Amino acid sequence: MPEGTAQVAETETDAGAAIAFLRELIAAQADGEAQVQQIIADRLAAAGCDVTTHDYDPGAVPVVGEFAQDGARNGTRRRAVVGTLPGDDALPSLLMFAHPDGEPVAGTDRWTHDPFAGEVDGGRIYGWGVADDLAGCAAAVLAIEKAAATGKPMGRAVFASTPSKRYARGVAALLHDGLTADAALYLHPAESGVGMREIKALASGHLEFTVTVRGRQPDTTEPGHTAFSHLSENPVTKAILIHDALMALADERAARVRHPLIEAVVGRATNLHVSRMQCGELRKFGRIVDTCILGGAVSFPPSETYREVQEEVEAAVAKAAEADPWLKDNPPVVDWITGVTGAEVPDDHPLYVTSAGAVSAVTGEAPFVNAMHTSSDIRNPAVEAGIPCVGLGCLSGDLSQNDRHDEWVDEADFLRMVDVTARIVTDWCSGAGSKE
Repeated sequence: MPEGTAQVAETETDAGAAIAFLRELIAAQADGEAQVQQIIADRLAAAGCDVTTHDYDPGAVPVVGEFAQDGARNGTRRRAVVGTLPGDDALPSLLMFAHPDGEPVAGTDRWTHDPFAGEVDGGRIYGWGVADDLAGCAAAVLAIEKAAATGKPMGRAVFASTPSKRYARGVAALLHDGLTADAALYLHPAESGVGMREIKALASGHLEFTVTVRGRQPDTTEPGHTAFSHLSENPVTKAILIHDALMALADERAARVRHPLIEAVVGRATNLHVSRMQCGELRKFGRIVDTCILGGAVSFPPSETYREVQEEVEAAVAKAAEADPWLKDNPPVVDWITGVTGAEVPDDHPLYVTSAGAVSAVTGEAPFVNAMHTSSDIRNPAVEAGIPCVGLGCLSGDLSQNDRHDEWVDEADFLRMVDVTARIVTDWCSGAGSKE
């Protein structure tokens, strides 16, 4: 960051009060999500918001452009908290959202900082869920407070504290219940290493799948199959044929499906890999099993729907099976586990322009688009309700979600996140930004 950037954050935000609020949310995690939500609701009400709660069943949310097998669904009823700062209906409105729920608490014995004390050490704030996503919740509440204190004429500003983990689908539930705005802002730190220097304006789609390949054991009662293996149909061999067909599809798609922002980072706009093969068991190498299961995933740019990509994968598997005498009569079965369609806000869109202007004003640097947030929740408002959405967040690391310990956010960058968020609220909702 350029010299003086941290001073900008200090002069615009009461650093002590902001950090104290984040620490309060971290401490509340020890008592569960409901306590975190209560603190958020109380602060929003004190800021002048109309506060409502929404109880819902995640499995009953009629999501669009997304699916998950029933086993991946969240079956517990959840509660979202929505605070609405009233405004002029003639001016643009903004929906901010972040999630108060973290990973299930486990492995805290590995932590060198108290997971629920919000310790500040070496310029970092440590705590369970601080980066995933208590910092986002805190930034939204503090931004609402700052916007309310200006007294400027503004459109409606909304913060939705919505459960998200394990397919909780909180923001989707609210959108389908009629919550709307002219634009949306997803507040969540990232481990990309650049913090407030980036804006998440592109989320690729993502699919996960299995392919079940059946074989045939040799016709023998002998426990060892090696001497008879030429009389079998080995599902491992057949699975390799399917694997090769999928890799050929990956290369063909990479040459055909294009997106310059993604390609600039990783060289291709779409990818497909097989990451698992389940077949037999160790130490029984003399036996041929009758089934082999491949597991894999596909990423794809927002220009494609997940169904279009599914059809290409299914066609590649079917074509490979048709060319093999055994698989032709015993076709592999493709099962789709989860999938989402992507979304994008171009850099000339008023929401992006407003957000980039706020980042530049606070940090002194022009931000860039992080194009590598596959399946990011920025896609939800756009796909579910046609609301353009970008995301941003402070520098963070060691997320519990990634099986790390001592999760943290950068103290100075968190303060910048608060200021950037507050500027986006006031600039957008006052009409300095505009409806598209």
